[in-house]
Amino acid sequence: MSSISPPVDSWLYPSDAGLYCEPGDFYVDPHRSVDRAVITHGHSDHARAGHGAVLATRETIEIMKVRYGESCAGAFEPQALGAPISINGVSVRLMPAGHILGSAQVVIEWAGKRAVVSGDYKRARDPTCEPFEPVTCDVFITEATFALPVFRHEKAEHEVEKLLGSMAAEPDRTHLIGAYNLGKCQRMIRVIRDAGYDTPIYLHGAVIALTELYQRLGIDLGDIRPATTEDSKLLRGGIVMCPPSALGDRWSRRFGDPVNAFASGWMRVRGRARQHGVELPLVVSDHVDWPELIATILEVGAEEIWVTHGREDALVHYLGTLGRKARALTLVGRDEEGE
Repeated sequence: MSSISPPVDSWLYPSDAGLYCEPGDFYVDPHRSVDRAVITHGHSDHARAGHGAVLATRETIEIMKVRYGESCAGAFEPQALGAPISINGVSVRLMPAGHILGSAQVVIEWAGKRAVVSGDYKRARDPTCEPFEPVTCDVFITEATFALPVFRHEKAEHEVEKLLGSMAAEPDRTHLIGAYNLGKCQRMIRVIRDAGYDTPIYLHGAVIALTELYQRLGIDLGDIRPATTEDSKLLRGGIVMCPPSALGDRWSRRFGDPVNAFASGWMRVRGRARQHGVELPLVVSDHVDWPELIATILEVGAEEIWVTHGREDALVHYLGTLGRKARALTLVGRDEEGE
């Protein structure tokens, strides 16, 4: 790429609304309403209502409509993965991020330079979404949710084996699995099915709509049913998926003495498991862990790494020891919603 090209940070930079591409006049995952937004995925710290126009994958658009209503944006522009589009002369392409259904990286090319905005991503296998595809670039803007060496996630299949082992050892206790209602819940159900569990899985009301959307979008989750009050005795020995906030609240008491499980990368930290009253921590994350994060950064070969959404300082420092040019790109409105 040409040495006379303007630096990427002269045309792609943080603004009051979020990451802004000046020549294209659009924002990536803005935290407030803008005229034109490119959205990486459906979690609420990246996808919000009220934009004039939204460009995203078809699945992300459908997720936004379920969460915020059919008219949550002035216009929707569904974009297929890998297909480039020109926005005011800037080339934009969505590539798989492997985070949740419909998640995408945003590949932006202008004036001979290429920047990749990762959004949230993971490298682990997930049967509910397209796998991450690395894209070589000049600037890589990466999340850093688990950017500390202590974080090394387990394979979801291994954690499901633990779950099924617990169910065999405690056949009279309902297993409540706290899992975020978009992405994690559906992934856990699919991995449980792949492990051979084919009896009904029951759902807390808060996870029903998005789980049914996954099914409408072609993800086979088997026999899923609402976990109604009348079912509480029938659910003894079974699986109930619920939001993490439901573990230990009044709703959970209907199940007598359940086994509280929580599927999250944060379950690597014992204090977090104790804090949530978790008997069966399941270390399953929809974000890259430390080894995957470093491997991805090296694989894309970027001259500069901009770090956001998590442990920015730790990753920037480590990359400096590797001789890499890195800086924290603090963006407003990022949180741990997807975990």
